Amino acid sequence: MEETENAMNDSYFSDRENGPRARTEQTIGPTVWAALVAAVQGLMNSGALAFRFPERCPDGQAICGCDETALAASVLAEMPGLAWPLAVTAEVGEGFDVRYEPFAPSTLLILDFIEFVYAAVAKPIPGEHHKFFSHHHLTFDEVAGRDEFRALANRLFSRNGLAFEMLTSGRIVRVLPPVIGEDLQRTAFNSGDRTLDLLLEECRTKFTDRNPLVRREALERLWDAWERLKSLSDPADKRRSVQKILDAVTSEPNLRARLEAEAKELNDIGNSHLIRHYEVQQVPVIDVDHVDYLFHRLFAMIQLMLRKKSSK
Repeated sequence: MEETENAMNDSYFSDRENGPRARTEQTIGPTVWAALVAAVQGLMNSGALAFRFPERCPDGQAICGCDETALAASVLAEMPGLAWPLAVTAEVGEGFDVRYEPFAPSTLLILDFIEFVYAAVAKPIPGEHHKFFSHHHLTFDEVAGRDEFRALANRLFSRNGLAFEMLTSGRIVRVLPPVIGEDLQRTAFNSGDRTLDLLLEECRTKFTDRNPLVRREALERLWDAWERLKSLSDPADKRRSVQKILDAVTSEPNLRARLEAEAKELNDIGNSHLIRHYEVQQVPVIDVDHVDYLFHRLFAMIQLMLRKKSSK
């Protein structure tokens, strides 16, 4: 019975029945932001943020609560763009048409703030009750407080399908799409060419970053790796080199033709978008889902070529 109850506390009924929601959303909206603000307010009221921002008892200087003024000053200095008190609505319209609508700061700023809170939080342990001031003197369990806050953040991410996860270090990383995420984590790059391996390792690191601009850099580096790979079999003639690599991948005529068409299509994508070059007529790849798609598509091709190359 105890095992069943513990399992029930780990998730909600719908998660146990249907499985967890797909983690594909990359923008934190007003609903999750409001929940985070409420959680931080609760941590402040309970004294959990007094570990870093202590209010001292006038009689003996023991910690008795959170110094909100110090907390606010730190937030304003370390989190440019956030206001204090933390805002969950924004004023829209003018004059008699003024109304308040749900508001959330930028996703990157919210993620920075979550990491900020993690670094400051600790579970408060009430000790001696100071009768005159009607408060408890506090000590703290830093590990327990951080674990509880990390569990809260990850539960909000999971329940709202957000593609982020907080690690035990307090660092937030992006949850990769399932198929490519597994491949990126388990693949050891050993192409025989150190430059290519370094490019691919850089791609792996940058593609897990929560910043969309850094993930776009991963796509650019992956296209650089593609150009490097195409020349490995015959550095003097890239076209002939590609033919040799494709011949090593398969001898089945239909699949061989499709792979050659795919290689040509990948070349065209790289040349027509702001991936490899920066000419005026080229189209930028901005949408995060498009970046994921193109990365996944090219990575699959590179991975296939490297596997067959290493087996020869």
